[in-house]
Amino acid sequence: MKKIILISLLALLLIWSCRIEQIPSPQISTGTLPQSKISELSLDERIVIEEAWNDIKRGDGRRALNQVSKVSPENPFYYTITAYAYFLLNDFQRAEQYFKTALQQGPDIALTHLGLAQLYQKTQRDELAFIQYREVLKREPNQTWAKSRYEQIKTQKTMDTLQEAKDHLNQGNTQASERAYLKALYYSPDSEEAHSALADLYLKEGKYDNALIHLKTLLSQKPENKEALKLYADALFRKEEFKRSLEAYKDLKKLSPEDQEIENRIQQLKNRLGIFELPSQYDSIPSRETATNEDMAALIGVKFQKYLPDTRAEPPIIIDISTSWASEYILKLTSMEILDIYPNHTFKPKNIVTRAQLAEIIFRLINHLKQNGYSLIQQIPPQSIQLPDVSPNNFYYRPIIMALSYGILNTSMGGNFNPENPVSGQDALKAVNTLLSLIK
Repeated sequence: MKKIILISLLALLLIWSCRIEQIPSPQISTGTLPQSKISELSLDERIVIEEAWNDIKRGDGRRALNQVSKVSPENPFYYTITAYAYFLLNDFQRAEQYFKTALQQGPDIALTHLGLAQLYQKTQRDELAFIQYREVLKREPNQTWAKSRYEQIKTQKTMDTLQEAKDHLNQGNTQASERAYLKALYYSPDSEEAHSALADLYLKEGKYDNALIHLKTLLSQKPENKEALKLYADALFRKEEFKRSLEAYKDLKKLSPEDQEIENRIQQLKNRLGIFELPSQYDSIPSRETATNEDMAALIGVKFQKYLPDTRAEPPIIIDISTSWASEYILKLTSMEILDIYPNHTFKPKNIVTRAQLAEIIFRLINHLKQNGYSLIQQIPPQSIQLPDVSPNNFYYRPIIMALSYGILNTSMGGNFNPENPVSGQDALKAVNTLLSLIK
């Protein structure tokens, strides 16, 4: 009887020791081995690998290690199966080493990424797990097990980083807040909250290019997002991209037709960009044989809008520009005394501009720029310029000498200036562009 009891105790002890030796394996996902790789193996290798993988799927890490040791480390599945085996045995350090070696050997095997992702998640390194789950889904978009865990980490990390960003913002630490919002976009590139918050932060800092990136993303997701569209239009306006700003405000007007503030901004932009109201008249200037007074007003108004701030001077009385397509530019430039009106309150918008008159306009523009702190590079010493057809007593002598000294206008082959000759549209455009290039 004692012998039977002793044998029973020994048997129980043996069973207990086996249970202690075999650590319960974690719940993991395995999937199937890629047949494209399996088919490249010899028959013997294929049998060993498939048997080892079945051991992994059964949770028997020790048997899987014994099986896989029968093939060379050159086998495309050696390191992956070894890694899974150590993972099952809870030897996470070795498992990670083998997973990484397996990825060096075969970076496109989804099973390896899947195992490493699970290991990272098991060891509470969700950021690294997120990367590996993403790699799995790049190769197998329909891998539902990986997708569910990828989405779980993505949702949690996005929520955490958004809250972190708001906490930093409440504490006045905008730089840390920006970093946290950008991190949220790493997990959720389409996060409206992150894009909206970053756009707002960048606008306050005057970083309009950065703000526009996030606003464009918001609008690509929801084109009728009024708040995003308004911020987008305003950012373009502040960046002095007036044409694009006008188009954005027009789109906003369609969504909010009764908003007077939007209508006021549209009118303001139209005043700056009369060119877009009547593009054919402006665009045809370079092709004209002769440039007119209204052509010069439009060229200067458009090209120099950056250097001609809105004037508060009382607009002059002009009785013959009501039908001129360039009337707004004429009013602005005459009020600034860059262009003249006649004593009878006419501007004569259709009159042809002569070379002498163009020199006078250039002369006034240069003086205006200098008075406002801009410097220009003079090309030729004025005292060295001799003109056979323009005497020092000529009303236009000083303007002509200045235009020549800056290289904006030139003399003919014979050295004459030909002050009474008409100016072509191309010559007018060239003179204006040359003057712009000299501004420093």
